[in-house]
Amino acid sequence: MNSSQSPTVVIVPGLRDHVADHWQTLLAERLGNARIVPPLEHHRLDRAARVAALDAVLADIAGPVVLVAHSAGVVTTVHWAQNPTRPIRGALLATPADVELPLPSGYPTTDELERGGWTPVPRRTLPFPSIVAASRTDPLAGFRRVAGMAEAWGSRLVDLGDVGHLNPAAGYGPWPGAEKLLQELIDDTSPMLSQAE
Repeated sequence: MNSSQSPTVVIVPGLRDHVADHWQTLLAERLGNARIVPPLEHHRLDRAARVAALDAVLADIAGPVVLVAHSAGVVTTVHWAQNPTRPIRGALLATPADVELPLPSGYPTTDELERGGWTPVPRRTLPFPSIVAASRTDPLAGFRRVAGMAEAWGSRLVDLGDVGHLNPAAGYGPWPGAEKLLQELIDDTSPMLSQAE
């Protein structure tokens, strides 16, 4: 990744928080300039608490920021973006979980997610450039639904093909595509940053 004007990368995990062999965790270790939104010890399904945790990390960073969110972390990011407290240079939004429809067994129910404030998922244009990386075989979200979210958010949609939920259960582990898309996002927003300064 280019070092000049390198933004801080803020990792926004999903509901399972920190998994050692998850691509987000591995990405943060490789980058060196990354911060991870810490796990919630209590109120795990409280969307407002997760948004507040993201906001607290962002408030502690002075320079440019790029977000890297996965699964329910994408939903957290989109909720935060409805009332942003600082500028964001861009966001990589990977395999968002469709919390408006029933998730597979072992995941929170739609009632639990509704009580936690996760639904409805905001569908307004995001106030920063973004890439939605979508899977054709995600058990937590249909491709067409995710494509509709990307369109509503004003995001560039990237079709990842058959990657499941892009998590360790689907074989990821390392995901080299994350750094490639992240660099594209940073490169695409570099002229915007210099014009704003």
